[in-house]
Amino acid sequence: MSDLLSRRLTLLGQPANLSLLGQCLHGIERECLRVDSQGQLALTPHPQALGAALTHPQITTDYSESLLEFITPTETDPAQTLADLERIHRFAVSQLDGEYLWSPSMPCPLPDEATIPIARYGDSHIGKLKYVYRKGLALRYGKTMQCIAGIHYNFSLPEALWQVLQAAEGDSSSARDYQSARYIALIRNFRRYSWLLMYLFGASPALDSSFMRGRPHQLQSLDADTLYLPYATSLRMSDLGYQSEAQAGLTPCYNDLVSYTDSLRQAVGTPYAPYVAMGTKKDGEWLQLNSNILQIENEYYSNIRPKRVTYSGERPIQALMARGVQYVEVRCLDINPFLPLGIDLSEARFLDAFLLFCALQDSPPLGGDECHACTDNFLSVVKEGRLPGLQLQRDGQAIGLQAWADELLEQIASLADLLDRSQDAGYHRQALDAQRAKVADPALTPSAQVLAQLQAGERFRDFALRQSQAHADYFRSQPLSAEQQAAFEAAAAQSLRDQADMEAEEQGDFDSFAAAYQASILALAT
Repeated sequence: MSDLLSRRLTLLGQPANLSLLGQCLHGIERECLRVDSQGQLALTPHPQALGAALTHPQITTDYSESLLEFITPTETDPAQTLADLERIHRFAVSQLDGEYLWSPSMPCPLPDEATIPIARYGDSHIGKLKYVYRKGLALRYGKTMQCIAGIHYNFSLPEALWQVLQAAEGDSSSARDYQSARYIALIRNFRRYSWLLMYLFGASPALDSSFMRGRPHQLQSLDADTLYLPYATSLRMSDLGYQSEAQAGLTPCYNDLVSYTDSLRQAVGTPYAPYVAMGTKKDGEWLQLNSNILQIENEYYSNIRPKRVTYSGERPIQALMARGVQYVEVRCLDINPFLPLGIDLSEARFLDAFLLFCALQDSPPLGGDECHACTDNFLSVVKEGRLPGLQLQRDGQAIGLQAWADELLEQIASLADLLDRSQDAGYHRQALDAQRAKVADPALTPSAQVLAQLQAGERFRDFALRQSQAHADYFRSQPLSAEQQAAFEAAAAQSLRDQADMEAEEQGDFDSFAAAYQASILALAT
Protein backbone atom coordinates (compact mmCIF):
# COMPACT_ATOMS: atom_id res chain seq x y z
CA MET A 1 0.00 0.00 0.00
CA SER A 2 1.31 3.47 -0.91
CA ASP A 3 2.11 6.00 1.81
CA LEU A 4 -0.53 8.40 0.48
CA LEU A 5 -3.26 5.76 0.49
CA SER A 6 -2.24 4.65 3.96
CA ARG A 7 -2.38 8.23 5.31
CA ARG A 8 -5.78 8.83 3.74
CA LEU A 9 -7.16 5.57 5.15
CA THR A 10 -5.89 6.45 8.62
CA LEU A 11 -7.43 9.93 8.41
CA LEU A 12 -10.82 8.68 7.23
CA GLY A 13 -10.75 5.90 9.82
CA GLN A 14 -10.67 8.41 12.67
CA PRO A 15 -13.96 8.46 14.67
CA ALA A 16 -14.68 12.06 13.65
CA ASN A 17 -14.45 11.20 9.93
CA LEU A 18 -15.65 7.61 9.68
CA SER A 19 -19.33 8.54 9.34
CA LEU A 20 -18.56 10.52 6.18
CA LEU A 21 -18.21 7.26 4.26
CA GLY A 22 -21.87 6.56 4.99
CA GLN A 23 -22.78 9.72 3.05
CA CYS A 24 -21.56 8.51 -0.34
CA LEU A 25 -24.38 8.71 -2.90
CA HIS A 26 -25.41 5.99 -5.36
CA GLY A 27 -27.67 5.97 -8.38
CA ILE A 28 -28.29 3.42 -11.10
CA GLU A 29 -29.49 3.74 -14.69
CA ARG A 30 -30.49 0.42 -16.24
CA GLU A 31 -31.24 0.09 -19.96
CA CYS A 32 -33.20 -2.81 -21.42
CA LEU A 33 -34.95 -3.60 -24.69
CA ARG A 34 -38.64 -4.37 -24.83
CA VAL A 35 -39.27 -7.60 -26.73
CA ASP A 36 -42.42 -9.45 -27.73
CA SER A 37 -43.42 -12.93 -26.58
CA GLN A 38 -41.21 -14.49 -29.29
CA GLY A 39 -38.12 -12.55 -28.22
CA GLN A 40 -38.27 -10.19 -31.20
CA LEU A 41 -37.79 -6.42 -30.83
CA ALA A 42 -41.05 -4.79 -29.74
CA LEU A 43 -42.07 -2.34 -32.46
CA THR A 44 -44.86 -0.80 -30.38
CA PRO A 45 -44.64 2.82 -29.19
CA HIS A 46 -43.34 3.58 -25.70
CA PRO A 47 -46.27 2.45 -23.52
CA GLN A 48 -48.39 5.45 -22.52
CA ALA A 49 -49.00 3.80 -19.15
CA LEU A 50 -45.29 4.35 -18.39
CA GLY A 51 -45.66 8.08 -18.94
CA ALA A 52 -43.79 10.48 -21.21
CA ALA A 53 -40.19 9.48 -21.89
CA LEU A 54 -39.25 13.16 -22.18
CA THR A 55 -40.45 14.26 -18.76
CA HIS A 56 -40.71 11.19 -16.50
CA PRO A 57 -37.88 11.35 -13.93
CA GLN A 58 -37.46 7.57 -13.62
CA ILE A 59 -38.75 5.86 -16.78
CA THR A 60 -37.49 7.02 -20.14
CA THR A 61 -36.00 5.64 -23.37
CA ASP A 62 -32.44 5.67 -24.60
CA TYR A 63 -31.73 5.35 -28.34
CA SER A 64 -34.70 3.36 -29.59
CA GLU A 65 -38.39 3.63 -28.81
CA SER A 66 -37.93 0.00 -27.72
CA LEU A 67 -34.95 0.68 -25.42
CA LEU A 68 -36.25 1.50 -21.95
CA GLU A 69 -34.11 3.22 -19.35
CA PHE A 70 -34.89 3.11 -15.64
CA ILE A 71 -33.32 5.79 -13.40
CA THR A 72 -33.19 5.61 -9.62
CA PRO A 73 -33.02 8.53 -7.21
CA THR A 74 -29.72 8.87 -5.36
CA GLU A 75 -29.42 7.12 -2.01
CA THR A 76 -26.69 6.78 0.62
CA ASP A 77 -27.35 3.02 0.89
CA PRO A 78 -26.92 0.95 -2.30
CA ALA A 79 -29.46 -1.51 -0.90
CA GLN A 80 -32.01 1.30 -1.05
CA THR A 81 -30.88 2.20 -4.59
CA LEU A 82 -31.53 -1.37 -5.69
CA ALA A 83 -34.89 -1.37 -3.89
CA ASP A 84 -35.80 1.78 -5.85
CA LEU A 85 -34.71 0.08 -9.07
CA GLU A 86 -36.76 -3.00 -8.25
CA ARG A 87 -39.91 -0.96 -7.71
CA ILE A 88 -39.47 0.70 -11.10
CA HIS A 89 -39.11 -2.74 -12.69
CA ARG A 90 -42.21 -4.06 -10.92
CA PHE A 91 -44.28 -1.15 -12.17
CA ALA A 92 -42.96 -1.36 -15.73
CA VAL A 93 -43.54 -5.10 -15.95
CA SER A 94 -47.10 -4.63 -14.68
CA GLN A 95 -47.77 -2.27 -17.61
CA LEU A 96 -46.20 -4.33 -20.41
CA ASP A 97 -48.89 -6.15 -22.37
CA GLY A 98 -47.40 -9.38 -23.71
CA GLU A 99 -43.90 -7.87 -23.75
CA TYR A 100 -40.76 -8.60 -21.73
CA LEU A 101 -37.63 -6.80 -20.58
CA TRP A 102 -34.72 -8.39 -22.47
CA SER A 103 -32.36 -9.92 -19.93
CA PRO A 104 -28.80 -9.45 -21.36
CA SER A 105 -26.83 -6.49 -22.70
CA MET A 106 -26.49 -7.77 -26.27
CA PRO A 107 -29.70 -7.36 -28.26
CA CYS A 108 -32.37 -9.77 -29.36
CA PRO A 109 -32.64 -10.74 -33.04
CA LEU A 110 -33.15 -7.35 -34.67
CA PRO A 111 -35.20 -6.38 -37.71
CA ASP A 112 -33.51 -4.59 -40.60
CA GLU A 113 -32.00 -1.22 -39.78
CA ALA A 114 -34.84 0.76 -41.32
CA THR A 115 -37.37 -0.98 -39.07
CA ILE A 116 -35.63 -0.31 -35.73
CA PRO A 117 -37.64 2.60 -34.29
CA ILE A 118 -35.82 5.71 -33.07
CA ALA A 119 -37.16 7.07 -29.78
CA ARG A 120 -39.62 9.95 -30.08
CA TYR A 121 -40.17 12.64 -27.49
CA GLY A 122 -43.04 14.72 -28.87
CA ASP A 123 -43.22 18.10 -30.57
CA SER A 124 -41.42 20.41 -28.15
CA HIS A 125 -38.11 21.84 -29.33
CA ILE A 126 -36.11 19.77 -26.83
CA GLY A 127 -38.13 16.68 -27.78
CA LYS A 128 -37.33 17.24 -31.45
CA LEU A 129 -33.68 17.88 -30.64
CA LYS A 130 -33.43 14.52 -28.87
CA TYR A 131 -34.99 12.82 -31.89
CA VAL A 132 -32.72 14.52 -34.44
CA TYR A 133 -29.69 13.66 -32.31
CA ARG A 134 -30.70 10.00 -32.50
CA LYS A 135 -31.22 10.29 -36.25
CA GLY A 136 -27.63 11.51 -36.39
CA LEU A 137 -26.44 8.52 -34.36
CA ALA A 138 -28.19 6.21 -36.83
CA LEU A 139 -26.54 7.99 -39.74
CA ARG A 140 -23.08 7.88 -38.17
CA TYR A 141 -22.98 4.46 -36.49
CA GLY A 142 -26.02 2.51 -37.64
CA LYS A 143 -29.02 1.59 -35.51
CA THR A 144 -27.87 -1.92 -34.58
CA MET A 145 -25.09 -0.67 -32.30
CA GLN A 146 -27.53 1.63 -30.51
CA CYS A 147 -29.59 -1.35 -29.30
CA ILE A 148 -26.89 -2.58 -26.92
CA ALA A 149 -27.93 -2.07 -23.27
CA GLY A 150 -25.91 -1.58 -20.11
CA ILE A 151 -25.94 -0.43 -16.52
CA HIS A 152 -24.58 2.93 -15.42
CA TYR A 153 -23.47 3.26 -11.81
CA ASN A 154 -23.35 6.80 -10.44
CA PHE A 155 -21.20 7.41 -7.37
CA SER A 156 -20.12 10.41 -5.34
CA LEU A 157 -18.20 11.08 -2.14
CA PRO A 158 -19.56 13.77 0.21
CA GLU A 159 -18.07 17.24 -0.15
CA ALA A 160 -17.15 17.19 3.54
CA LEU A 161 -14.89 14.18 2.94
CA TRP A 162 -12.99 15.99 0.19
CA GLN A 163 -12.61 18.98 2.51
CA VAL A 164 -11.10 16.79 5.25
CA LEU A 165 -8.54 15.41 2.78
CA GLN A 166 -7.78 18.85 1.35
CA ALA A 167 -7.12 20.34 4.80
CA ALA A 168 -4.90 17.44 5.81
CA GLU A 169 -2.86 17.73 2.62
CA GLY A 170 -2.46 21.49 2.86
CA ASP A 171 -3.90 22.04 -0.62
CA SER A 172 -4.48 25.75 -1.24
CA SER A 173 -6.79 25.51 -4.26
CA SER A 174 -10.51 26.23 -3.97
CA ALA A 175 -12.71 23.46 -2.56
CA ARG A 176 -14.36 23.12 -5.97
CA ASP A 177 -11.08 22.78 -7.83
CA TYR A 178 -9.67 20.29 -5.32
CA GLN A 179 -12.78 18.14 -5.53
CA SER A 180 -12.74 18.21 -9.34
CA ALA A 181 -9.05 17.31 -9.42
CA ARG A 182 -9.65 14.36 -7.09
CA TYR A 183 -12.53 13.07 -9.22
CA ILE A 184 -10.37 13.35 -12.33
CA ALA A 185 -7.65 11.43 -10.45
CA LEU A 186 -10.27 8.77 -9.64
CA ILE A 187 -11.06 8.53 -13.36
CA ARG A 188 -7.37 8.07 -14.24
CA ASN A 189 -7.15 5.18 -11.79
CA PHE A 190 -10.40 3.78 -13.14
CA ARG A 191 -8.80 3.71 -16.57
CA ARG A 192 -5.82 1.86 -15.09
CA TYR A 193 -7.85 -0.77 -13.27
CA SER A 194 -11.28 -1.08 -14.95
CA TRP A 195 -10.16 -4.21 -16.79
CA LEU A 196 -10.72 -5.90 -13.42
CA LEU A 197 -14.42 -4.98 -13.51
CA MET A 198 -14.75 -6.51 -16.96
CA TYR A 199 -13.24 -9.78 -15.74
CA LEU A 200 -15.41 -9.89 -12.62
CA PHE A 201 -18.72 -8.65 -14.04
CA GLY A 202 -18.55 -8.98 -17.83
CA ALA A 203 -21.58 -11.01 -18.91
CA SER A 204 -21.62 -10.84 -22.72
CA PRO A 205 -19.31 -13.55 -24.13
CA ALA A 206 -21.82 -14.36 -26.90
CA LEU A 207 -24.41 -12.68 -29.08
CA ASP A 208 -27.07 -13.39 -31.66
CA SER A 209 -25.49 -13.84 -35.09
CA SER A 210 -27.93 -11.35 -36.64
CA PHE A 211 -26.15 -8.59 -34.72
CA MET A 212 -23.18 -8.72 -37.10
CA ARG A 213 -25.39 -8.27 -40.19
CA GLY A 214 -22.78 -9.73 -42.50
CA ARG A 215 -19.97 -7.49 -41.26
CA PRO A 216 -16.51 -9.11 -41.01
CA HIS A 217 -15.54 -10.32 -37.54
CA GLN A 218 -13.31 -12.78 -35.69
CA LEU A 219 -16.07 -14.44 -33.66
CA GLN A 220 -16.61 -18.19 -33.61
CA SER A 221 -19.92 -19.94 -34.24
CA LEU A 222 -21.41 -21.76 -31.25
CA ASP A 223 -24.49 -22.74 -33.25
CA ALA A 224 -26.25 -21.49 -36.38
CA ASP A 225 -27.59 -18.41 -34.54
CA THR A 226 -24.96 -17.72 -31.84
CA LEU A 227 -21.49 -16.18 -32.14
CA TYR A 228 -18.97 -16.04 -29.30
CA LEU A 229 -15.35 -15.95 -28.22
CA PRO A 230 -14.32 -18.79 -25.90
CA TYR A 231 -12.57 -16.60 -23.29
CA ALA A 232 -14.50 -13.32 -23.77
CA THR A 233 -15.94 -11.50 -20.81
CA SER A 234 -17.75 -8.57 -22.48
CA LEU A 235 -18.17 -8.46 -26.23
CA ARG A 236 -20.39 -5.45 -25.55
CA MET A 237 -17.32 -3.44 -24.55
CA SER A 238 -15.06 -4.80 -27.32
CA ASP A 239 -14.32 -3.21 -30.67
CA LEU A 240 -17.44 -4.94 -32.01
CA GLY A 241 -19.29 -2.12 -30.33
CA TYR A 242 -18.94 1.48 -31.42
CA GLN A 243 -16.60 1.84 -34.37
CA SER A 244 -16.00 5.52 -34.96
CA GLU A 245 -13.25 6.87 -37.15
CA ALA A 246 -14.34 10.36 -36.13
CA GLN A 247 -13.86 9.61 -32.44
CA ALA A 248 -10.65 7.63 -32.96
CA GLY A 249 -8.60 10.83 -32.80
CA LEU A 250 -10.55 12.17 -29.83
CA THR A 251 -8.72 11.33 -26.63
CA PRO A 252 -9.99 13.63 -23.87
CA CYS A 253 -7.19 14.06 -21.39
CA TYR A 254 -8.03 13.01 -17.86
CA ASN A 255 -5.06 14.84 -16.39
CA ASP A 256 -7.19 17.86 -15.47
CA LEU A 257 -10.78 19.00 -15.88
CA VAL A 258 -9.96 21.93 -18.18
CA SER A 259 -8.23 19.80 -20.81
CA TYR A 260 -11.13 17.30 -20.65
CA THR A 261 -13.84 19.90 -21.20
CA ASP A 262 -11.77 21.70 -23.84
CA SER A 263 -11.29 18.55 -25.92
CA LEU A 264 -15.02 17.78 -25.88
CA ARG A 265 -15.99 21.38 -26.55
CA GLN A 266 -13.68 21.47 -29.54
CA ALA A 267 -15.03 18.16 -30.86
CA VAL A 268 -18.59 19.51 -30.71
CA GLY A 269 -17.41 22.54 -32.71
CA THR A 270 -15.07 20.92 -35.25
CA PRO A 271 -16.48 19.78 -38.63
CA TYR A 272 -15.71 16.22 -39.75
CA ALA A 273 -15.50 15.87 -43.52
CA PRO A 274 -17.55 12.64 -43.94
CA TYR A 275 -20.34 14.12 -41.78
CA VAL A 276 -20.15 17.40 -43.71
CA ALA A 277 -20.67 15.38 -46.90
CA MET A 278 -23.79 13.81 -45.39
CA GLY A 279 -25.22 17.23 -44.61
CA THR A 280 -27.50 18.22 -41.77
CA LYS A 281 -30.70 18.30 -43.81
CA LYS A 282 -32.17 16.61 -46.86
CA ASP A 283 -35.31 17.92 -48.58
CA GLY A 284 -35.96 20.09 -45.52
CA GLU A 285 -35.76 17.15 -43.10
CA TRP A 286 -33.11 17.10 -40.40
CA LEU A 287 -30.56 14.27 -40.69
CA GLN A 288 -28.25 15.20 -37.78
CA LEU A 289 -27.85 18.14 -35.42
CA ASN A 290 -24.59 19.23 -37.05
CA SER A 291 -21.72 17.82 -39.08
CA ASN A 292 -19.08 18.03 -36.34
CA ILE A 293 -17.02 15.25 -34.75
CA LEU A 294 -19.65 15.09 -32.02
CA GLN A 295 -23.20 16.40 -32.31
CA ILE A 296 -23.31 16.89 -28.53
CA GLU A 297 -20.83 16.01 -25.79
CA ASN A 298 -22.73 12.87 -24.73
CA GLU A 299 -21.95 11.31 -28.09
CA TYR A 300 -18.43 10.67 -26.85
CA TYR A 301 -18.43 7.02 -25.77
CA SER A 302 -16.36 6.46 -22.63
CA ASN A 303 -16.27 3.89 -19.85
CA ILE A 304 -16.58 6.54 -17.15
CA ARG A 305 -17.61 10.20 -17.17
CA PRO A 306 -17.17 13.12 -14.77
CA LYS A 307 -20.63 14.55 -14.14
CA ARG A 308 -22.45 17.46 -12.55
CA VAL A 309 -26.22 17.80 -12.20
CA THR A 310 -27.35 20.31 -14.83
CA TYR A 311 -29.78 23.17 -14.50
CA SER A 312 -32.73 23.40 -16.90
CA GLY A 313 -31.41 24.16 -20.38
CA GLU A 314 -27.78 23.77 -19.32
CA ARG A 315 -25.38 21.52 -21.18
CA PRO A 316 -23.18 18.94 -19.37
CA ILE A 317 -19.93 20.72 -20.28
CA GLN A 318 -21.34 24.05 -19.14
CA ALA A 319 -22.21 22.55 -15.74
CA LEU A 320 -18.73 21.03 -15.34
CA MET A 321 -16.97 24.25 -16.33
CA ALA A 322 -19.15 26.39 -14.08
CA ARG A 323 -19.33 24.29 -10.94
CA GLY A 324 -16.85 21.40 -11.23
CA VAL A 325 -17.23 17.63 -10.92
CA GLN A 326 -19.94 16.36 -8.57
CA TYR A 327 -19.93 12.60 -9.23
CA VAL A 328 -18.75 9.93 -11.65
CA GLU A 329 -20.83 7.77 -13.97
CA VAL A 330 -19.43 4.25 -14.53
CA ARG A 331 -20.67 3.11 -17.94
CA CYS A 332 -18.91 -0.18 -18.69
CA LEU A 333 -21.07 -2.58 -16.67
CA ASP A 334 -22.86 -5.38 -18.49
CA ILE A 335 -26.35 -6.45 -17.52
CA ASN A 336 -26.10 -9.81 -15.76
CA PRO A 337 -28.84 -11.91 -17.42
CA PHE A 338 -29.11 -14.18 -14.37
CA LEU A 339 -30.20 -11.24 -12.15
CA PRO A 340 -33.70 -9.69 -12.41
CA LEU A 341 -32.23 -6.18 -12.04
CA GLY A 342 -29.08 -6.99 -14.00
CA ILE A 343 -27.00 -6.08 -10.94
CA ASP A 344 -27.09 -7.12 -7.28
CA LEU A 345 -26.02 -5.76 -3.92
CA SER A 346 -22.74 -7.69 -3.83
CA GLU A 347 -21.67 -6.06 -7.11
CA ALA A 348 -22.74 -2.61 -5.90
CA ARG A 349 -20.81 -2.96 -2.65
CA PHE A 350 -17.70 -4.11 -4.45
CA LEU A 351 -18.04 -1.16 -6.85
CA ASP A 352 -18.12 1.20 -3.87
CA ALA A 353 -14.87 -0.24 -2.50
CA PHE A 354 -13.29 -0.26 -5.97
CA LEU A 355 -14.24 3.38 -6.67
CA LEU A 356 -13.11 4.48 -3.23
CA PHE A 357 -9.77 2.80 -3.93
CA CYS A 358 -9.54 4.65 -7.24
CA ALA A 359 -10.31 7.92 -5.43
CA LEU A 360 -7.77 7.54 -2.61
CA GLN A 361 -4.91 5.68 -4.31
CA ASP A 362 -2.01 7.62 -5.87
CA SER A 363 -2.97 8.70 -9.39
CA PRO A 364 -0.13 10.29 -11.33
CA PRO A 365 -0.89 11.85 -14.73
CA LEU A 366 -1.37 9.41 -17.60
CA GLY A 367 1.38 9.58 -20.20
CA GLY A 368 0.92 8.38 -23.77
CA ASP A 369 2.41 4.94 -23.24
CA GLU A 370 0.36 4.26 -20.12
CA CYS A 371 -2.77 5.57 -21.85
CA HIS A 372 -2.28 3.03 -24.64
CA ALA A 373 -1.57 0.26 -22.14
CA CYS A 374 -4.82 1.06 -20.29
CA THR A 375 -6.79 0.74 -23.52
CA ASP A 376 -4.95 -2.43 -24.58
CA ASN A 377 -5.44 -4.10 -21.17
CA PHE A 378 -9.15 -3.32 -21.23
CA LEU A 379 -9.61 -4.71 -24.76
CA SER A 380 -7.57 -7.80 -23.94
CA VAL A 381 -9.77 -8.62 -20.97
CA VAL A 382 -13.10 -8.04 -22.71
CA LYS A 383 -12.09 -10.37 -25.55
CA GLU A 384 -10.03 -13.02 -23.72
CA GLY A 385 -10.12 -12.25 -20.01
CA ARG A 386 -10.59 -15.90 -18.99
CA LEU A 387 -7.70 -17.14 -21.15
CA PRO A 388 -5.38 -19.13 -18.85
CA GLY A 389 -2.15 -17.22 -18.29
CA LEU A 390 -3.38 -14.00 -19.95
CA GLN A 391 -0.71 -11.30 -19.69
CA LEU A 392 -1.40 -7.58 -19.25
CA GLN A 393 0.94 -4.58 -19.33
CA ARG A 394 1.92 -2.66 -16.18
CA ASP A 395 4.69 -0.06 -16.12
CA GLY A 396 6.01 -1.40 -19.40
CA GLN A 397 6.28 -4.96 -18.05
CA ALA A 398 4.11 -8.02 -18.62
CA ILE A 399 2.11 -9.27 -15.63
CA GLY A 400 -0.40 -12.08 -15.38
CA LEU A 401 -4.04 -11.02 -15.01
CA GLN A 402 -4.54 -13.32 -12.04
CA ALA A 403 -1.48 -12.02 -10.16
CA TRP A 404 -2.39 -8.38 -10.75
CA ALA A 405 -6.04 -9.00 -9.84
CA ASP A 406 -4.98 -10.60 -6.56
CA GLU A 407 -2.74 -7.62 -5.79
CA LEU A 408 -5.52 -5.14 -6.50
CA LEU A 409 -8.07 -7.05 -4.44
CA GLU A 410 -5.63 -7.12 -1.53
CA GLN A 411 -5.35 -3.33 -1.69
CA ILE A 412 -9.11 -2.84 -2.18
CA ALA A 413 -9.70 -5.01 0.91
CA SER A 414 -8.49 -2.11 3.05
CA LEU A 415 -11.21 0.08 1.57
CA ALA A 416 -13.83 -2.64 2.02
CA ASP A 417 -12.83 -2.92 5.67
CA LEU A 418 -13.04 0.86 6.12
CA LEU A 419 -16.55 0.90 4.62
CA ASP A 420 -17.57 -1.96 6.88
CA ARG A 421 -16.24 -0.12 9.93
CA SER A 422 -18.25 2.96 8.94
CA GLN A 423 -21.43 0.86 8.83
CA ASP A 424 -20.61 -1.62 11.60
CA ALA A 425 -21.16 -4.54 9.21
CA GLY A 426 -19.17 -7.00 7.12
CA TYR A 427 -20.95 -6.71 3.78
CA HIS A 428 -18.15 -5.10 1.77
CA ARG A 429 -15.59 -7.70 2.83
CA GLN A 430 -18.07 -10.43 1.84
CA ALA A 431 -18.51 -8.78 -1.56
CA LEU A 432 -14.74 -8.60 -1.99
CA ASP A 433 -14.31 -12.27 -1.03
CA ALA A 434 -16.84 -13.20 -3.73
CA GLN A 435 -14.62 -11.45 -6.28
CA ARG A 436 -11.50 -13.21 -4.99
CA ALA A 437 -13.25 -16.52 -5.65
CA LYS A 438 -13.83 -15.48 -9.29
CA VAL A 439 -10.15 -14.67 -9.75
CA ALA A 440 -9.22 -18.09 -8.35
CA ASP A 441 -11.84 -19.88 -10.47
CA PRO A 442 -12.85 -18.23 -13.79
CA ALA A 443 -15.82 -20.63 -14.02
CA LEU A 444 -17.52 -18.48 -11.35
CA THR A 445 -17.56 -15.35 -13.53
CA PRO A 446 -20.87 -14.32 -15.14
CA SER A 447 -19.32 -14.63 -18.62
CA ALA A 448 -18.32 -18.24 -17.96
CA GLN A 449 -21.74 -19.01 -16.52
CA VAL A 450 -23.51 -17.59 -19.58
CA LEU A 451 -21.25 -19.57 -21.86
CA ALA A 452 -21.84 -22.76 -19.88
CA GLN A 453 -25.59 -22.40 -20.49
CA LEU A 454 -25.07 -21.91 -24.21
CA GLN A 455 -22.53 -24.72 -24.55
CA ALA A 456 -25.09 -27.05 -22.99
CA GLY A 457 -27.07 -26.63 -26.21
CA GLU A 458 -29.19 -23.47 -25.85
CA ARG A 459 -29.08 -20.69 -28.44
CA PHE A 460 -28.29 -17.20 -27.14
CA ARG A 461 -31.73 -15.92 -28.17
CA ASP A 462 -33.51 -18.79 -26.40
CA PHE A 463 -31.45 -18.44 -23.23
CA ALA A 464 -32.05 -14.69 -23.12
CA LEU A 465 -35.81 -15.03 -23.68
CA ARG A 466 -36.07 -17.74 -21.03
CA GLN A 467 -34.30 -15.48 -18.52
CA SER A 468 -36.50 -12.54 -19.54
CA GLN A 469 -39.62 -14.59 -18.87
CA ALA A 470 -38.25 -15.84 -15.54
CA HIS A 471 -37.52 -12.27 -14.45
CA ALA A 472 -41.05 -11.18 -15.43
CA ASP A 473 -42.46 -14.01 -13.32
CA TYR A 474 -40.29 -12.87 -10.41
CA PHE A 475 -41.49 -9.27 -10.59
CA ARG A 476 -45.15 -10.27 -11.01
CA SER A 477 -44.95 -12.66 -8.06
CA GLN A 478 -44.38 -9.70 -5.72
CA PRO A 479 -46.48 -6.81 -7.03
CA LEU A 480 -46.22 -3.29 -5.68
CA SER A 481 -48.48 -2.24 -2.84
CA ALA A 482 -51.63 -0.37 -3.87
CA GLU A 483 -50.03 2.84 -2.59
CA GLN A 484 -46.81 2.32 -4.56
CA GLN A 485 -48.71 1.41 -7.71
CA ALA A 486 -50.86 4.54 -7.39
CA ALA A 487 -47.76 6.71 -6.93
CA PHE A 488 -46.19 5.35 -10.13
CA GLU A 489 -49.44 5.82 -12.03
CA ALA A 490 -49.66 9.41 -10.78
CA ALA A 491 -46.05 10.10 -11.83
CA ALA A 492 -46.77 8.69 -15.31
CA ALA A 493 -49.88 10.87 -15.65
CA GLN A 494 -47.99 13.94 -14.43
CA SER A 495 -45.20 13.37 -16.96
CA LEU A 496 -47.76 13.29 -19.79
CA ARG A 497 -49.21 16.60 -18.56
CA ASP A 498 -45.71 18.09 -18.27
CA GLN A 499 -44.90 17.18 -21.87
CA ALA A 500 -48.20 18.60 -23.10
CA ASP A 501 -47.51 21.85 -21.21
CA MET A 502 -44.05 22.11 -22.76
CA GLU A 503 -45.47 21.69 -26.23
CA ALA A 504 -48.28 24.19 -25.61
CA GLU A 505 -45.86 26.84 -24.33
CA GLU A 506 -43.25 26.41 -27.08
CA GLN A 507 -42.24 29.57 -28.89
CA GLY A 508 -40.20 30.17 -32.02
CA ASP A 509 -39.12 27.62 -34.61
CA PHE A 510 -37.02 24.51 -34.16
CA ASP A 511 -34.26 25.59 -36.55
CA SER A 512 -33.56 28.68 -34.44
CA PHE A 513 -33.64 26.57 -31.27
CA ALA A 514 -31.16 24.08 -32.72
CA ALA A 515 -28.85 26.91 -33.85
CA ALA A 516 -28.95 28.48 -30.38
CA TYR A 517 -28.22 25.11 -28.78
CA GLN A 518 -25.16 24.69 -30.98
CA ALA A 519 -24.04 28.26 -30.32
CA SER A 520 -24.30 27.74 -26.55
CA ILE A 521 -21.24 25.52 -26.54
CA LEU A 522 -19.25 27.41 -29.17
CA ALA A 523 -19.59 30.52 -27.02
CA LEU A 524 -17.89 28.91 -24.03
CA ALA A 525 -14.48 30.35 -23.26
CA THR A 526 -11.53 28.03 -23.72
